[in-house]
Amino acid sequence: MTTALSHYLDSVRENLRLDRSLEREVIHELETHIEDELQELKEAGLSEEEATSTCLTLLGSAKLVARQIYETHSQGSWSQALFAAMPHLLFGLLFALNWWRGIGWLLGMLVLVLSMVVYGWWRGKPAWLFPWLGYSLLPVVFAGLLLLYLPQGWSWVAILIYIPMALWLVCSITAKTIRRDWLYSSLMLLPLPIIIGWFLAVEPVDKLPEYWLQRLQDFAPWIGLSFLALAVAVATFIRLRKRWLKVSVLVMSGLITLTMVAYYTEGRLSIPALLILIIVMLLLLLSPALVERTLRHTGQRPAA
Repeated sequence: MTTALSHYLDSVRENLRLDRSLEREVIHELETHIEDELQELKEAGLSEEEATSTCLTLLGSAKLVARQIYETHSQGSWSQALFAAMPHLLFGLLFALNWWRGIGWLLGMLVLVLSMVVYGWWRGKPAWLFPWLGYSLLPVVFAGLLLLYLPQGWSWVAILIYIPMALWLVCSITAKTIRRDWLYSSLMLLPLPIIIGWFLAVEPVDKLPEYWLQRLQDFAPWIGLSFLALAVAVATFIRLRKRWLKVSVLVMSGLITLTMVAYYTEGRLSIPALLILIIVMLLLLLSPALVERTLRHTGQRPAA
């Protein structure tokens, strides 16, 4: 195959954003099709250069071909949609049924999340893995939020140690998911601003655990409802084909759930705090796209 056609295949591969095994299969089929087309053009009397030029013209834009292939193969099955929505459903039930009060349920949920993350990573990082991966970051998030309530003098020491380690961990995991597809990084980070919003609304107070638990008890049904809303959004995301629709679902689900937090907490989450959370949510969901574009401009292939 000529150099021009090889570059064309490389361009298609860089824009596919499919599972590694599926990507190899699709590229192999496309390569076979190109070779057959090239052979037919040569048999029709065209030179190697003319056949290559004609073949590239017939194929069209590599980005357009990649987008068409992506839309053909990107729709997940209903079972994949259920697997992807499952962590949100489980956390929703955890609060809706008041299971969060039992340490056994919490530990069991954490073990399940970590087990699914390990299994999904070993299976080649399928699309359903990334919501589970987001919940595996919860201990890091909660540890950072609770540092704010340490006694004065200790909090700054802990934060100086915690922040670099937490940033390294989150950035490392996010970078690996961006190499798969920046949309999956956004899918992974989707619940974080909602969790932070509920944390601020509950407003844990130092030395008053009874107050904190009572506030959490009061909001538990609505916390569960917000997680169930995320589950519906994630299942919809997996079933959609077009990327712009997937992006729209992520952004709209983030806005809706944050609005739910503000509404059901009856003003305990102030308007400025809500606006800041919306900005944080948009940064979390859309910044992976900027990182991926930077990687492409610097010549690093985003696909894993």
